[in-house]
Amino acid sequence: MVFSSTLFLFLFLPVTAVGYHLLKTRYQNYWLLAVSLVFFAWSQPDYLWIILLNIAIDYVAGLIVSTGRLRRTTLVLCLAANLWLLIYFKYFGFILRSFDSLFPGSVQLIDIVLPIGISFFTFQGMSYTIDVYRGDVPVQKDPLKLALYIVLFPQLIAGPIVRYTQVVSEIDRRTVDVDDMAYGIQRFVVGLAKKSIVANTMAVVADSIWDHGAGNSIASVAWLGSIAYTLQIYYDFSGYSDMAIGLGRMFGFHFDENFDLPYISKSITEFWRRWHISLSTWFRDYVYIPLGGNRKRVYVNLSIVFLLTGIWHGASWSFVVWGIWNGLFILLERSLSNKRRRGIHSQPASQPASQPASQPASHAAARSILRWCYTILVVDLGWVLFRAGTLSDAIAYIGSMFGIVSVRTSYTAASYLDGWSLTVLAIGILFSIGLPQKMMGAIAARLDWNVVLVVRYASVLLLLLACALRIVSGAYDPFIYFQF
Repeated sequence: MVFSSTLFLFLFLPVTAVGYHLLKTRYQNYWLLAVSLVFFAWSQPDYLWIILLNIAIDYVAGLIVSTGRLRRTTLVLCLAANLWLLIYFKYFGFILRSFDSLFPGSVQLIDIVLPIGISFFTFQGMSYTIDVYRGDVPVQKDPLKLALYIVLFPQLIAGPIVRYTQVVSEIDRRTVDVDDMAYGIQRFVVGLAKKSIVANTMAVVADSIWDHGAGNSIASVAWLGSIAYTLQIYYDFSGYSDMAIGLGRMFGFHFDENFDLPYISKSITEFWRRWHISLSTWFRDYVYIPLGGNRKRVYVNLSIVFLLTGIWHGASWSFVVWGIWNGLFILLERSLSNKRRRGIHSQPASQPASQPASQPASHAAARSILRWCYTILVVDLGWVLFRAGTLSDAIAYIGSMFGIVSVRTSYTAASYLDGWSLTVLAIGILFSIGLPQKMMGAIAARLDWNVVLVVRYASVLLLLLACALRIVSGAYDPFIYFQF
């Protein structure tokens, strides 16, 4: 079950919301846990045992760790058990296929169905046990409350990755007032529009081009496909994060932001501070810092983090290379930044520490634009690696983008665009860099607050209607992050 489906919008969500707000406070957690388990089991009832086992492992480990005995051993065994489940269901088939490609016929290949959201709920469970081990949070002695944290449906299948420290107090006590409901509904509708209107429309363009063949497009078509996918993955994932944050607020939970206009970044380092923030901070707090962080082996630590980031996203060599691709530019930017700092500190005291501040503003603007272009190019090429099924497909597609491959085809960029998709493409680009948001903020600041509220609620209502019409019509609705 996905948020952008008629089943969720017109049955599951209304029943869940009405039931929740009719119940007394002490029963609301039980209701949310029950509907969350139904949500998970709806499409994969045979895999319900996996998330229940995951909860049991983390619950028992937390209890043992909190006693002060066998703390380290228990933590290691808990993490090993969590990772074993993740590796088996997500990566074991990939490992066998890779081994078979090196030694054909040496292993028997098996097809393992991936449980939805396994990467998200596994990381959440591990973070709970680690935080209890560190003493950051008290152990949760009620297994149903821990289960609610791990299986809570708004963030179950596509994040954001919620830390137990962020919601521990709200699991025990929370309130929902009119402002919370209004904000939650607005945020959910905006996310739904991102997904059902922008992401799905861009998916039609991107998939049509990719389905034509990775290396069978002229340069303009290949670039259109890469840009469409760049917008698709952003609006797909950030849309789901918006919906999760909105749903959480409707039930009294405050989830942290997961995206902050990543496509305005002027470096890959900045991009990863703005993209999938919950994953970046998870790796920072539970991998990078424990490895030594900025204190020792910085480049090794960063390399490990981005290798794991690629692996986390999927069982394919293209994901591994995508992680390495991002990591290489992170290392390059880190190295250049360190060299600049050393150059400034090595200047004689009689010389100025930096260039005069009287350089024309146009020079600074030009540098800013060049840095943005560099970042978008690296990100866009990275998404080609991410989208391609194989490395050979990625190389062929990039070859088409730069005209390296000679192609004979009658398809042009116009063949994949109509008035609707071209309009959505333009809207997607503008909103991804925050331009309309700034303009609307400036206009709202000049209007009476009551007028702003009327316009806002009317806009939300129209957006919801547009989304409902597209969903009911059976429009193309792929879900990128199901594979994670």
